[in-house]
Amino acid sequence: MADDEGRDETEAERLDRNWNDILQELRVMQTGTQLIAGFLLTLPFTMRFTELDTFEEWLYLGLVLLAGLTLALLLTPVAIHRRLFGEHVKGRLVTAAHRLMVVALASVGLLITGNITLIFHVVVGATAAYVVGGLVLLVVTGLLLVVPMLIHPPRES
Repeated sequence: MADDEGRDETEAERLDRNWNDILQELRVMQTGTQLIAGFLLTLPFTMRFTELDTFEEWLYLGLVLLAGLTLALLLTPVAIHRRLFGEHVKGRLVTAAHRLMVVALASVGLLITGNITLIFHVVVGATAAYVVGGLVLLVVTGLLLVVPMLIHPPRES
């Protein structure tokens, strides 16, 4: 039977396709998040790290925590799949993975913003860090939230 997009697929085929799409998105998000986390984890081993002020240290530690939590969010759909494999509940898996990925996208946006804010704070100071961090937050929010909604607005119930 054909769906709204003109695809001729069964419900099981649609769920398989959606799950495969989610896996591709997870791969992209995990790689980017792992690179950011790796960058953060190397900072304490640099000479300049000892020069961080208290705010920068706390921001750094918050970003390390956020990076770890983001990676856990991105791994959760895989853990759910492992637990539910063969249970014939792919619809629930796809729904849960979708919701987790929405939260993970927000987390990645905060991680990007926080990293840029930290770097600007260390290199050029607080004022520039807050201005640039605020602008980056606006741009990231626009790209990750507003642009997708402009392309396909939410359905009205």
